[in-house]
Amino acid sequence: MSVVSPDSLNEVELSLQGMTCAACANRIEKTLNKLDGVEAAVNYATETAMVAFDKTMVSSDALIKAVEKAGYGAAVVDDTPVDDDLDDRLRIARIRLWVSLVFTVPVVLLSMVEAWQFHNWQWWAMALSAPVVTWCAWPFHQTMLKNARHGTSTMDTLISVGIIAATAWSVWAVVWGDALSVHAMEGMSMGSGSGTSHVYFEVGATVTLFILIGRYLEMRAKHSAGDALRSLLALGAKYATVIRDGEEVSIPASVVREGDLVVVRPGEKVAADGEVVEGTSSLDMSMMTGESVPVDVTVGDIVTSATVNLNGRLVVRATRVGGETTFARMAKLVRDAQATKAPVQKVADKVSSVFVPVVFAISAVTLAVWLFIDSDVSKAFVAAVSVLIIACPCALGLATPTALMVGSGRAAQMGIVIKGIDVLQSTRRIDTVVLDKTGTVTTGAMNVVNVFVADGVSRDDALRFAGAVEKGSEHPIARAIVTAAEKELGTLPALDEFESLPGVGATGRIGGVIVSIGREESFAQRMIILPTSIREALNASRELGQTAVVVSWDSAAKAVISLADQPKPTSAEAIATLKVMGLAPVLLTGDNVVTAKAIAESVGIDTDEHHLYAGVMPDEKVAVVRELQERGYAVAMVGDGVNDAAALTQADVGIAMGGGTDVAMQASDLTIVNGDLRSVPDAIRLSRATLRTIRTNVFWAFAYNVAAIPLAASGRMNPMWAGLAMASSSVFVVTNSLRLRRVKLAR
Repeated sequence: MSVVSPDSLNEVELSLQGMTCAACANRIEKTLNKLDGVEAAVNYATETAMVAFDKTMVSSDALIKAVEKAGYGAAVVDDTPVDDDLDDRLRIARIRLWVSLVFTVPVVLLSMVEAWQFHNWQWWAMALSAPVVTWCAWPFHQTMLKNARHGTSTMDTLISVGIIAATAWSVWAVVWGDALSVHAMEGMSMGSGSGTSHVYFEVGATVTLFILIGRYLEMRAKHSAGDALRSLLALGAKYATVIRDGEEVSIPASVVREGDLVVVRPGEKVAADGEVVEGTSSLDMSMMTGESVPVDVTVGDIVTSATVNLNGRLVVRATRVGGETTFARMAKLVRDAQATKAPVQKVADKVSSVFVPVVFAISAVTLAVWLFIDSDVSKAFVAAVSVLIIACPCALGLATPTALMVGSGRAAQMGIVIKGIDVLQSTRRIDTVVLDKTGTVTTGAMNVVNVFVADGVSRDDALRFAGAVEKGSEHPIARAIVTAAEKELGTLPALDEFESLPGVGATGRIGGVIVSIGREESFAQRMIILPTSIREALNASRELGQTAVVVSWDSAAKAVISLADQPKPTSAEAIATLKVMGLAPVLLTGDNVVTAKAIAESVGIDTDEHHLYAGVMPDEKVAVVRELQERGYAVAMVGDGVNDAAALTQADVGIAMGGGTDVAMQASDLTIVNGDLRSVPDAIRLSRATLRTIRTNVFWAFAYNVAAIPLAASGRMNPMWAGLAMASSSVFVVTNSLRLRRVKLAR
């Protein structure tokens, strides 16, 4: 391996085109690593390569040329990874699949159903199969030719040769042989007719169809690789209003410069990290922190990009812009975690380097031995073709997609979306489940949990006055109080006057009574003394990790309303199930330690330092997951917010809750559509079952063919029987996959 100089180290991410299996990824990786000063890692799953290189010895253009010389395409990935090429390839693959299906069905019926075999039906079979084995199968033939030029072989080589051999033999049998003079179904009995009396057009067509199904499903899974980053970038501010020469000017957010004064009106997104120099407001930070309570900001406070201004007008001096903002760095975290995810090494690709050459060798030896023993060219060629056909990986084309289709269908019934094979490969090793708190373990919304009233004050009065005042506010705490008040009391009294005090609270007049509501600090500013009982209630709420507001009227504090983000009703049951499965639950949250411990204890998660991480910022969530992985744990991350996206991609398995953001769901491997945490253990159990089924399918797909190769080579199995044996392995694979429909829920 080449040594890269630290002083001149440069890194680049390449988007790769033309890979069809893990062997292709290995070839590109070896090609790049042969260059002086280059260290490369190719990810087949995302079709990318992360390359570190010494820029004094090699350039990015040289890297691209090296990949192209190896027979593949490459381009440097920019900051907006829109893969139009993959969109086009998906469209073409879909067309090939439908064309193959339309033409293959009548070919199979003509070949296998005796009642359909009219006079000279073989000509029709040849005509119908022609577009399938040529245009539809062209990707296999193209890859085979590319491999041949470089002296290598993959499964595509065997697929292509098998299709060509079956089709070429059949064409020869029809045009120059005696296939038209002998009834094809007689060939099902050994020893009847000559080899040139049989046609195998259905073999080439069905092999093409089945492999195209698998390739199309694989391409669809890969297409989602860039969606997380695209969705994340879409959440950033597109435009910003800056003050230039005393006037407000609207410019693209991307051209905001350090030191600019950025005006942020209510409802707008902050375009850059910076410091508030004018105004007071509340910011919705849920996009960045995942927490449901807005943050009150005033002059001197630090704000981050992509957060939403809820009410007052702010003027922010930009301190970090472009790629240096918190939002941009989070996008980079998603990309980095996505690019370093380990590629799936399918069993078929692992053995193809041995399997393919061995099959060709056996076929060649079979031809030579029969020519030496019998000198009958027809028998020798039939036996050799039988070996190729029996070894054609038809069942391999079905092994993965059928299990995925059945498993995904069962998962959909259970409220689970499985993205692809990567997650199945990883769930087998999972031993730790990291849970984001807000929206995952908890409801993600503030709720009134307690109303403390001073002596002589009724609970109804406290809720009535507080609800009436807060009805004029859109703050989440206000909405929670109004909801609780209306639920208990029904219609609330109308306000005569209302004043919102951003960062402080709200005041209103109901009849002749002036009512104020806000946090403890706001009453200290207005010189209102809080009674001992009120202070004790506030302290009790804080100890439980709750948010508390004080309600006053008649110039005296009368009540304390405590609010909290409550655990979902099913969270404790889900965590208990995870423990039964031998999985260790870990709580991860941006909330303070007190709140985090209260939630953890209520759902059954240990509160020691190994199972509870509180006060964690978005980029720190990735660090926590990475730390657990470095300590040897296989981690599943469960979250629902934008702030969880990078951690979801860094984890061995990312699981997004359905009620969360699109970014979290795009970045994950699994999505729990119903938002029920109990579906997490169900998803892991089903994923493991699907992986076991895929492995069983792949094993038997090989075993059926390998066991029959000696029969084909010995001349005891002509191509017709070889095709039947190949079809039998496919039937087994499909039947085995259908068993996934019986996987039960944990509850």
